[in-house]
Amino acid sequence: MAEFVHTQLNDGIFIITLDRPKANALSLEMVKSLQGAFKEAAHERLARVVLVRGEGDSFSGGQDVFEILKAEGISYRKHMLETYNPLVIQIRQLDLPVLAEIRGTVAGAALGLALACDLRIASDDARFVVGFLGIGLAPDSAVSLFLPALIGLGRAAEAAFTNEPITAQQALSWGLVNRVVTAEMLQSSAYEMAKTLALGPVHVMGLAKRDFNKAIYPNLEQVLDYEAHIQEIARLGAEHQEGVHAFVEKRTPDWGKC
Repeated sequence: MAEFVHTQLNDGIFIITLDRPKANALSLEMVKSLQGAFKEAAHERLARVVLVRGEGDSFSGGQDVFEILKAEGISYRKHMLETYNPLVIQIRQLDLPVLAEIRGTVAGAALGLALACDLRIASDDARFVVGFLGIGLAPDSAVSLFLPALIGLGRAAEAAFTNEPITAQQALSWGLVNRVVTAEMLQSSAYEMAKTLALGPVHVMGLAKRDFNKAIYPNLEQVLDYEAHIQEIARLGAEHQEGVHAFVEKRTPDWGKC
């Protein structure tokens, strides 16, 4: 596994850890490594549950914006079809329960990865940020599907349009996460939750997950494909250029000039 994604297996728990400086921002290399990690989990006969976590103070701040700047002229549609889209599908199609351990900030594409997981446990200081519109992009990584399915369209639209973070307590009351614990207790609580799952009938859990996919997310692949199409349109817009440069320059975007 690559330098910024680590895996280990304990007590039937296949642990995937994001570990990259600056809030575990997702690079192309990391996403490819995550694809490899979930493939490894699928083929590990001793794995009974997958636990996804971020090293340090944040789960992940989402796509590395500086990598976007360096890749001038890249097709966002092609990028999505090769990276986040297959990763989200991997998580949903994995016949094992997947638990996300979320502390600090989870934003953008990383929010999509967290929402693709079956269960989420968060620290009381966790913040859920849609993020995309802040850099002049539309939601991708199935956020446009998962978020309204979990908290309702009105709340999802407000979170997306305003870019205001959803607090841990809001996330709990709205059904975005299953549990909230103190930051000090998060790692041990997530492990115990995963351990409880690992002691259960995980093969039937996998079948139940297929049921949920069919009932709730039957059009997942079509949504991901459409998001990639929309993102390519957004990439060419003046608002994206303004949003990215404002992010890099650490200033408020001037949308009025776009």
